[in-house]
Amino acid sequence: MKGRARSVVLVSGGMDSLVTAALAVREGEAAFLHVSYGQRTETRERRAFRAIADHYRIEKRLEVSFPALKAIGGSALTDPSIPIRTGGIDRASVPASYVPFRNGLLVSFAVSWAEVLHAASVYIGAVEEDSSGYPDCRQAFFDAFGEAVRIGAARGESIRIVTPLIRKSKREIVRLGLDLGAPFSLSWSCYVGEETACGVCDSCRLRLRAFRENGVPDPIPYAPGTEG
Repeated sequence: MKGRARSVVLVSGGMDSLVTAALAVREGEAAFLHVSYGQRTETRERRAFRAIADHYRIEKRLEVSFPALKAIGGSALTDPSIPIRTGGIDRASVPASYVPFRNGLLVSFAVSWAEVLHAASVYIGAVEEDSSGYPDCRQAFFDAFGEAVRIGAARGESIRIVTPLIRKSKREIVRLGLDLGAPFSLSWSCYVGEETACGVCDSCRLRLRAFRENGVPDPIPYAPGTEG
């Protein structure tokens, strides 16, 4: 796992992280990091991560398990007793699928590895405009976190947090991914299903709408009766 890399890329296996990975790989040698935290679809997301890393022939890859987030709870993604929202996208409130301060923890892991690899950048596919309303997907959050890295990491002055999709809509992200030749069929975005995507959770709805607006079908399988 040691050695140099130009960047460390957080790759959940979802659509946004796939396109972010494609951008990072285009810039130079990248190391891929995947964090499982006890989420409902962690097995499927891990499979997507491995497929994406294989596609881009990534040699430096790391899978981390962080079950503390599941133990802490407070999210529909880690606590099965909390229902996943399926009634439509409502950004007036933070959804139950928000995992408390998840991105802060994930970026911390990535910065730690970036220090070891002497990487200059940490990439994360956070989206502000067209996300589900997560507070840790805002540019202001990453700006503040970058300042904390600058002050608190041994190589903090040399590590940038890069959020290439932060101001893009999901429609724009799909278009960018298509232009980059990103293998969307390998990605997985559903909060619920692991064999077929549910088509009704926030993540599925945003993804399906983005593909529809681009006039192309989403290549992953969806449950019968939902639009794939």
